[in-house]
Amino acid sequence: MQKILVIDDDRDMCLLLKRFLSKHGFEVEEANTAKRAIELLDITEYSLVLCDFRLDNTDGKTMLVKIKEKYPRMPVIIITGYSDIKIAVEVMKLGAYDYITKPLFPDEIILTIRKALDNSSSKEIIITANNNQHSVNGEDKKEKKNNTIVSGQYIFGDSMAFKQILQQIELVGPTNYSVIIYGESGSGKEAIAQEIHKRSKRNNKPFVAIDCGALSKELAGSELFGHEKGAFTGALNQKMGSFELANAGTIFLDEIANLSYDIQISLLRVVQERRMRRVGGIKDIDLDVRIIIASNEPLWEASKKGKFREDLFHRFNEFSMTIPPLRERKGDIMIFARHFLNLTNTELNKNVKGFSPEVEDIFQKYIWYGNLRELKNVVKRATLLTDGEYIEDRSLPFEIVNFNKLSFDNNTEPLTVPSAVAMPVSNNHTPAPARTVLDETTLKGASIDAEYEMIIEALKQANFNKSKAAKLLNIDRKTLYNKMKQYQEFNNH
Repeated sequence: MQKILVIDDDRDMCLLLKRFLSKHGFEVEEANTAKRAIELLDITEYSLVLCDFRLDNTDGKTMLVKIKEKYPRMPVIIITGYSDIKIAVEVMKLGAYDYITKPLFPDEIILTIRKALDNSSSKEIIITANNNQHSVNGEDKKEKKNNTIVSGQYIFGDSMAFKQILQQIELVGPTNYSVIIYGESGSGKEAIAQEIHKRSKRNNKPFVAIDCGALSKELAGSELFGHEKGAFTGALNQKMGSFELANAGTIFLDEIANLSYDIQISLLRVVQERRMRRVGGIKDIDLDVRIIIASNEPLWEASKKGKFREDLFHRFNEFSMTIPPLRERKGDIMIFARHFLNLTNTELNKNVKGFSPEVEDIFQKYIWYGNLRELKNVVKRATLLTDGEYIEDRSLPFEIVNFNKLSFDNNTEPLTVPSAVAMPVSNNHTPAPARTVLDETTLKGASIDAEYEMIIEALKQANFNKSKAAKLLNIDRKTLYNKMKQYQEFNNH
């Protein structure tokens, strides 16, 4: 159970927060003075600190400095009044994860705490390179085994392709250039952006990461640029946007091509004039922010299609780099897999020693569509299911175990339907693509062989996204999982 320390001289507020957070699965302790807070921090390991800004005999700013001096990685959230917004900006620059304004809203508290905890658990970066030691979150951490530097959640191998990326990071890091990072989903674009930030003169300033793909069209402006109280329905308080929070530091905009055209126009003004205006505001705010963006598609092609403003692309395109996908770094796969195994062993308090030769062979031949993220999830799942000393193929997902047995290829032509399934014919008497069949057919009435082949075709058609494959097959996700499990058990026998 994760522990939270609440620091507030208002005992009623401490009690209220303790009851509320306990109901949401947290273990909560309270401190009514700065001295008591430090005493508790010295004897107990906490996951997060929730601190009121106004305390007797001190303030949240002083408290934050003391905490960060002794526990630099501890996420701290400041509770502040509306009139303290400017001070809240200062505490953000001193290392606070976020701030919450009064009156407190339950949903906002829980969301902010969970984001802080998620961020702290995946904050560190791993760079694997021949004897290149560098700082991670302010500390130099080197693991000598296999001449590899390891720390944190993200890893990058010792392949020649990534050595070139490291050289580019060293080159562009100290500059103020805007950078475009290209790479597939899960390849570590945010980790690269953090490394660029760490090599810059802004490394002691905020690094703010935003997933543009997760921003709704209606709220993107508020999230990026902030809003004034009453700017729109639901804007109960003034809110600072991500650009303002990143002032003097670096902002990372992932999947930037997902931003709407209107937001792109506002973003162009920020890039050109280095100033912005909150939604509903009348005053311009000066900005000094380094901008790093990322995309899984070429932005110059997106601009030709009218999806991304060409002038915005040229503003950002001062320097660009491309992260190679995991399938092009086969020699690194087992380095990453073993590292994720070590992390998961620690998390689950297990002692799985490694992977069977069969599993290593499967890993080497698999395409890894989701790159490092997919590999990490597969290793975590397999470790959980493993009772012995080594991970066997029976602990791996169905589609990975069967990937090589089914002679997959990488062409992008429409997939054909298995011969065991009736194939509709189009007007010109040529076979229709498999998607048509999968959209219009269900698994009912199909033979076992045809059912098996249809599932494989659906998975291939959906790039092994099980939810999409289930929709193509006109069944629910649970039914698809049950079918896959049955086939896996049958194959194991």
